[in-house]
Amino acid sequence: MMSHRLVSGDGWLAVALIICLSFASGLATSADEASTADVELKTLDGHFPFDVPDTVQQWNQRASTLRHRIRVATGLWPYPPKTPLKATIHGPVQHDGFMTEKVYFESFPGHFVTGQLFRPADGNDLAVVDGKRPGVLSPHGHGGRTMQLSDDDLQKNLKTGGEKFEGSGRNPKYARCAHLARMGCVVFMFDMLGYADSQQIGFEVAHRHAKARPEESNRTSPCLYSIDAELNLQSIMGWQTWNAIRALDFLESLDDVDPDRLAVTGGSGGGTQTILLGALDDRVSVSFPNGMVSTSMQGGCYCENANYLRIGTGNVELAALFAPKPQGMTAADDWTRDMMNDGFPELVKLYTMLGQPDHVMCRPLLHFPHNYNYVTRETMYRWMATHLSLPPESPLVETDMVPPTEAETSVWNQQHPAPMDSGVPHERRVLAWWKQQADESLKASLPPYQGDAPERPLAKFRHDFGIPWSIMLTVPDESTKQAGRDADETTGAELISDATASAGTLIYCGQGDLPDELDGWLDQGYRLVRPELDWSQDEQPIVANNKRYAGFTFGYNPPLVARRWGHLARLATDIDGPVVLAGSGRHVAWVAGAAMLAGSKVTECWLRPDGFRFAAVDDYTDATFVPGATKYGDLPVLVSLRAPHRLTIVGADDAVRKQVTATYRQADAMDRLTVK
Repeated sequence: MMSHRLVSGDGWLAVALIICLSFASGLATSADEASTADVELKTLDGHFPFDVPDTVQQWNQRASTLRHRIRVATGLWPYPPKTPLKATIHGPVQHDGFMTEKVYFESFPGHFVTGQLFRPADGNDLAVVDGKRPGVLSPHGHGGRTMQLSDDDLQKNLKTGGEKFEGSGRNPKYARCAHLARMGCVVFMFDMLGYADSQQIGFEVAHRHAKARPEESNRTSPCLYSIDAELNLQSIMGWQTWNAIRALDFLESLDDVDPDRLAVTGGSGGGTQTILLGALDDRVSVSFPNGMVSTSMQGGCYCENANYLRIGTGNVELAALFAPKPQGMTAADDWTRDMMNDGFPELVKLYTMLGQPDHVMCRPLLHFPHNYNYVTRETMYRWMATHLSLPPESPLVETDMVPPTEAETSVWNQQHPAPMDSGVPHERRVLAWWKQQADESLKASLPPYQGDAPERPLAKFRHDFGIPWSIMLTVPDESTKQAGRDADETTGAELISDATASAGTLIYCGQGDLPDELDGWLDQGYRLVRPELDWSQDEQPIVANNKRYAGFTFGYNPPLVARRWGHLARLATDIDGPVVLAGSGRHVAWVAGAAMLAGSKVTECWLRPDGFRFAAVDDYTDATFVPGATKYGDLPVLVSLRAPHRLTIVGADDAVRKQVTATYRQADAMDRLTVK
């Protein structure tokens, strides 16, 4: 029997096992992973180009993958059940050319979405078709539904031509809804979390979470930003995305709204919500996401960032998911300033390929700073009039208005009191319900433990669990330069045993000597390879900022487990002949994923978990932290996704053994499973 002690890595070159880092995504996946300072992480201020595929088929495949990514990232895979809205509309107020009403409804049980409904004044029959009008959803963006410009800002806007009137200019968000109503539309502007009447989640929590709250350490009752919220992909952005979907449900449910003429427009943070809603909800027929379609800064707020959302993609490509339906926007003197040369030409190319070159528009207004001002609003009015089929007599020039009073905009009053449930207790109740619904939905896709249980198609298991795990642990192929290296630089592994051994290759990931159970492979003539990874690295590389939230790192960069997964999968697939991929302890995290990714190229996967679970991490800086891992079945499901390929499990606990056995039984592959 030969010695299995670690030796110098020079033998690796002798067998030419060279790994190309084609899985790099703005991260160093080299053999030297020890120093987090060596890793140049992508941030929300990076560059996010949109590379248009060559064919419609390629785009359709890419678009499907991106929609899956958005749903997983926002915690909406699977979608929660759409519970009754229990909508209340009250407090009508007549204005010059339009009327407003106050609205609240439940998006989650016990969580209320608030806002204002704008309708044309009585006698205005513009845009009415068969008794119904176009419906426009308007996520307001930062500043809030009731935002008013200061005297100084108003005067600056009046002088530059950014605003034309004092009343509408002081209340630009209210003004856009009011004028759309004058044009004949029914408009709903709903509150973002922490703004105006939406106070069950406070502003500081939703948009300014700078450091961990004491309640976030409670692992039995998770709240937002806690490690368990991250492990279940529950975030402010996901919550607001669901609120937007339910707001569209509310708008569509109104008797006077035409479900075939639904539009969405918002600016800044509301532009981000407009992009996501257009990508996820087929009911939207016209879109105008303003101020956030850019290859530069992607959105700096907690409510605009979620784990996995922009890994290998960015806002321009996410906006492109709305193609070929009509989509307009403007470019200003902000992070959108380069759109006419970088971003918009690619959108035109895609829309042209899809046969609708006139369905995308970006108006350059570079003499204005970040805005949704009078000039931008008039651009939007004309876009909506054209694509919502409004009549020629629709008033496209905005007129002034009397600013609303606080009493006119406040949803809650003595007759309609604000809900008492708020703060951390409210967070905990909603997150618990959200998780329970996801657990129940996903459980229905798991192969049953008992042989006499109802048959469940294995394809559904692979769809409901395999797609999320693939998104969570696949590192996109990019050419991003980082850490002073190019993405095509090579790395290697250590050849431990005789280079002349030719029966196959045993790749082992773990600390210390080779487990005795694996000696048999060497006796059969397999060569032993130890990948050159620093197994002692206990912390993730984290984006340096003062914002305590995993999404600012893992919304743009794969977790360390994913980088190791890609490294091992590429190593395994580049080796000729039979390959056994083995791991023990926490190393099963990347070995199990790599074996799933490599499929039949890995002849056998050998795992000794030693009780490892992703759920055991207590902070997102941990080297084995994988956002969403708990939601999607943790190690038992990840290992099961290896089916139907050969697998050996040694010393696993009941949960792993039962789930893996059930899955292999369902795959009719019990002859390829060994459980010891």
